[in-house]
Amino acid sequence: MKKIITLAILSLAAVSLAAAARWQPVGDHIRTPWADEVSARNPLPEYPRPQMVRGSWKSLNGLWNYAITAKDIDEMPEAAGEILVPFALESSLSGVAGRLTDDDALWYSRSFRVPCLWHRKTVLLHFDAVDYACEVWLNGQKIGEHKGGYTAFEFDITKYLKRGRQHLVLKVLDGTDNGLQPRGKQVMDPTVGKIWYTAVSGIWQSVWMEAVSPKGHILDYDAVSPDLKSVCVTPYAEGAEDVLVELLDGKRTVAGAEVKSGESIILSPADPKLWSPDEPNLYGLRLTLLKDGKKIDRVQGYTAIRTISKVADEDGHLRMALNGKVLFQFGPLDQGWWPDGLYTAPTDEALAFDIVKTKEYGFNMIRKHIKVEPARWYWHCDRLGILVWQDMPCTADYEKREDWAQGADVYDAGNSDQLCAEARENFVEEWKEILRSHRKYPCIVVWVPFNEAWGQFDTKEVVALTQQMDPSRLVNMASGGNWISGGVGDILDSHHYSRPKMRLWDPALVNVLGEYGGIGLPLEGHTWVSDKNWGYVKFSTSEEATAKYVEYAEMLHDIVRAGCAAAVYTQTTDVERELNGLLTYDREIEKLDKALVAAANSAVIHCMD
Repeated sequence: MKKIITLAILSLAAVSLAAAARWQPVGDHIRTPWADEVSARNPLPEYPRPQMVRGSWKSLNGLWNYAITAKDIDEMPEAAGEILVPFALESSLSGVAGRLTDDDALWYSRSFRVPCLWHRKTVLLHFDAVDYACEVWLNGQKIGEHKGGYTAFEFDITKYLKRGRQHLVLKVLDGTDNGLQPRGKQVMDPTVGKIWYTAVSGIWQSVWMEAVSPKGHILDYDAVSPDLKSVCVTPYAEGAEDVLVELLDGKRTVAGAEVKSGESIILSPADPKLWSPDEPNLYGLRLTLLKDGKKIDRVQGYTAIRTISKVADEDGHLRMALNGKVLFQFGPLDQGWWPDGLYTAPTDEALAFDIVKTKEYGFNMIRKHIKVEPARWYWHCDRLGILVWQDMPCTADYEKREDWAQGADVYDAGNSDQLCAEARENFVEEWKEILRSHRKYPCIVVWVPFNEAWGQFDTKEVVALTQQMDPSRLVNMASGGNWISGGVGDILDSHHYSRPKMRLWDPALVNVLGEYGGIGLPLEGHTWVSDKNWGYVKFSTSEEATAKYVEYAEMLHDIVRAGCAAAVYTQTTDVERELNGLLTYDREIEKLDKALVAAANSAVIHCMD
């Protein structure tokens, strides 16, 4: 019998190797250096959720079967081929580089086994992001559905399991340009216009499962710093109420107490270590669920002690203060796109790469532009030390108000009549999910619900919702978009290309320059396409582009002294036909001189010192 089992395992391994050998990246576009490191047998193998780690887990990333049908088909047909999960259908690394329209459905299927040690455990199935709406079946039974392309969701699949192999099926609908869903810069035809990129459909973050106790488990937690001495932690659990919350410095417990699920506890270490970009000190966070005094679940997370606030300087200008001290926040506009994986970085090293380079260029902040990243990206920001402004991905309506489009000096109202009730509901529900799931990340200091009036609506209500769900951070009501007379939220945000210039000032708000720059530099052999590339201004050498960057940075000094509290340079990398990056799209070349840019950035950040 042992020999038969061994032969069966070897046979399955041979099949897996053969399937992996068939997979190849497709298309003729440029790729990153990490594309060659992608394994079809085990892509993105790292634990996908560093903020809440359990030991019993299994990745379901890898080759799945796929098919595309009319969207009204209610059963998956014979597979058209294999697709590498978690890379989106349209990407090179999916092995398909296909296309999904509003009339289509994208189907996935695969089989898997549940580890024997999970017998009598509750099994949770996680999808970290599927764009846009999906239905899920296991062993022929529907287990649930989800709508929203940027948020994680899970199902308890325990009662649907059977002996032996399990069969999982997923149906995805993704209208992209249909005007009803948040989709950021995705468009069906990125050749129209300049700043829109290839659509992303289907699974684009990790799929995995984990085992928890059938008696109960921890669902999530919130963690914020009410001051510079402590952390306020609120655990959420089901099946039991008592949670032991411990704050760890390395392996040493420095504070801890029991609390009920849904209730908050203040943990105060004796000698608090603050988190900042210069010193990204993190505390471990251990949550243990207790029932009748016995441990039934445990997760390992982390948190930090840091505050973000508004303070007036000696001239009365409102500034942003990190840990009570004024800090000029300066960073690039980070689109988060990849030539080979589109929304999905090819490896975890690649995912961290742009953050590392951002710090090397001397920035202390990133504006994550109308995209939401995997949980590991925020962990990298937390551990490396970078502030994050988190945008909400905008809806498909990009109609600007006429006064905005004409460059008026006063914007007002912040309502888009083009957005129907369903589109507004989709936006609000997904924004609430993003706020709920991301407010535990120390790196995030600013929420940005709207960008440049793209699908902007009910600004007062959306800002109020954001502040209600997370009063611990600042809210940038509309980066470069319509603003409400008298102001709502905390920040008034001007955009101006290409040189830095403040179009508006409001003494009652923190004034920031939310976008400027866009210095273009095409480098042959490192562009998405060979022609029709662009930048707000274009140069032919790195020396010229760097000199213009330094010139713009020096212009910022007077703007900062006049009251500007932050600036965002466009942008981290080239993206498709947009060649405004500090780095090429394939991440092969640093286009601007890093030492000169870092020195210029440091001078801006400290020009008020």
